[in-house]
Amino acid sequence: MAELHPGAPHHIKPEDISAIVLCGGQGTRMGGQDKGLQVFQGLPLAQGIVNKLQAQVFHVMINANRNRVAYQSFCKDVWPDDEDGFLGPLAGFRVGLAHCPTPYLMTVPCDTPLIPHDLSARLAQSLADSNADVAMVRALEAHSEHGAFTLRPQPVLSMMKRELGAHLDEHLKKGGRKVESWAQELHCVWVDFDQASDDSQAFLNINTLDELHALERTLVQD
Repeated sequence: MAELHPGAPHHIKPEDISAIVLCGGQGTRMGGQDKGLQVFQGLPLAQGIVNKLQAQVFHVMINANRNRVAYQSFCKDVWPDDEDGFLGPLAGFRVGLAHCPTPYLMTVPCDTPLIPHDLSARLAQSLADSNADVAMVRALEAHSEHGAFTLRPQPVLSMMKRELGAHLDEHLKKGGRKVESWAQELHCVWVDFDQASDDSQAFLNINTLDELHALERTLVQD
């Protein structure tokens, strides 16, 4: 794993970081509906995440391939994929890197509404400490069979150096589509969200409307 750009600073400040919320998918498991605009706790999923990220980073963008006007009602910078065909999260990464005004970019999917308030700070600290190209989340996940928790990679939740744009372009030109496969070509550090104070639901992915409504009910009961 080659380190593309040595010499990372010892500290990455919030003003060094932009974030992009990934809303470019087809919403297949939601019957084709635009996932980022589905209402959760009174707000579109994407808007709730934008609000959380604005307290953590310098600048927030959205990657969306439809309903741009709706997204622009709560986020000024909305960028579509620069290629047709719904190429997956890496297409959103590329858009974010192309429009990133800061040295670092954080990526967050629109279907993880409970992201923690210290997500950016912890990714940035690990990225700087390890002098890595990219930092990616590993999060606690309940194991249904044993009632225990295991760590599961969540590579779409990441922070990376802006200079990786050219490297990602080459990866996509070669047909690469999986985030973890791209990360294997880089100096990648995994950041474990497994502290006692970490919420085991913080990185829960919402894939269907039933899951969305079930999570809302659970949070109301709590």
